[in-house]
Amino acid sequence: QYMIENGKTTPFKFYFGAPPCVPATPYETSGATIGVKEIEALLLDYNIVHLAEVMNFHGVINEDPELMAKIALAHTYGKRIDGHAPGLSGAALKQYIAAGITTDHEIIEKEEALEKIALGMKVQIREGSAAKDFETLYGLIEEYSDFCMFCGDDKHPDDLIKGHIDVLVKRAVGKGIDVMKVLRCACLNPVIHYGLDVGFLQKYQRADFLVVNNLTDFRVLKTFINGELVAENGKTYLVHRAGATPNRFQVKRKTAQAFRIQKKSEIIRVIEAIDGQLVTGSISATPRTDNDNVVSDQERDILKMAVINRYENKPPAIGFVKNFGLRKGAIASSVAHDSHNIIAVGVSDEAICDAVNLIIEHKGGISIVSDEFQEVLPLPIAGIMSNDYGFAVAEQYARLNRLAGSLGTKLTAPYMSLSFMALLVIPKLKLSDKGLFDGESFTFVDLFI
Repeated sequence: QYMIENGKTTPFKFYFGAPPCVPATPYETSGATIGVKEIEALLLDYNIVHLAEVMNFHGVINEDPELMAKIALAHTYGKRIDGHAPGLSGAALKQYIAAGITTDHEIIEKEEALEKIALGMKVQIREGSAAKDFETLYGLIEEYSDFCMFCGDDKHPDDLIKGHIDVLVKRAVGKGIDVMKVLRCACLNPVIHYGLDVGFLQKYQRADFLVVNNLTDFRVLKTFINGELVAENGKTYLVHRAGATPNRFQVKRKTAQAFRIQKKSEIIRVIEAIDGQLVTGSISATPRTDNDNVVSDQERDILKMAVINRYENKPPAIGFVKNFGLRKGAIASSVAHDSHNIIAVGVSDEAICDAVNLIIEHKGGISIVSDEFQEVLPLPIAGIMSNDYGFAVAEQYARLNRLAGSLGTKLTAPYMSLSFMALLVIPKLKLSDKGLFDGESFTFVDLFI
């Protein structure tokens, strides 16, 4: 409701989905539960045009009663249903789609996309900050333009200021795809699919359109909404209005001692981060120890990671991750999908603790610490959003990314990659505030083997 009301302060057209998976799984602590009753109330709201991504595809396949009741309500009220089913295929995919789920943005292979299109599903070609699928999937547009849309899922501010859907349009046309097919994916298909109140440049319809310099560069010269000129030549005519900052942040400051973990065996499970992907690997390794405390091993790039419940004062959950590449310091974030607890990775318990405490102090944000500096970008709205000017946020965020690079990480988007290390519905191995989680068997597993 906060987002809907805040969106109404400008003429820009925002459309929302009712989130069916809050929490995304029962294996993490979230700030709220949105049940069947709440979903029905949301679907009755004109501003909410669809049931948002059904991430718990295991729940659909196993016919979880509550989840299926939410899906049934979407059908009752004639609302589309978004999907989220990475790698799902065969009989399980058919069952998922048969529930009435119409889209997927988690497709990373062309063969997977073709199978889903053949079963009637729309493919949302995603290019986010961490997950980049355009190069793999853009070729679908030439033959299947009716079944494709573009998607900027999880795009951080420094990337947003470079462009959004317009960038994908330009890239697709540059690849030789027919311009009208590309524009169908970008403009027409989403409006038709979700039934959005957006004009089609037809008589008696709302005048919602862009004026661009040409159909190659797609540089936007003017933007019209409901016939009103709202931006021109890179300048907005909309007034920035600061809003309220609703939040729930009830965790207390931590000590380095809280991040100690006693060695219990000679082998540990390690999350393997993959640059540019949300999926992770699962590997095993011999732990490095210091006084019986399992610690980060920079030489092998196996770093300690922690997830801290921000809604209650509980002990951190500890895991280890490979490929973050930090040689010193730590980074942390309260953007940690989907329950947005605090997640941190670093080279020492002390550095992790300092990065976490910066976020606790500001009741949300992203932080970085080393012997030379400590910095934080505050996120006071629910611990995941800023109420500052967008370009200023982008500049701050880009600075933190550069600082993370100076600490040794080679990841393209280290904070974005970190935020997905707690997303349990994406295989293979993830970490929630309750422990290490196997995304394939959908069960908790022990850190020690």
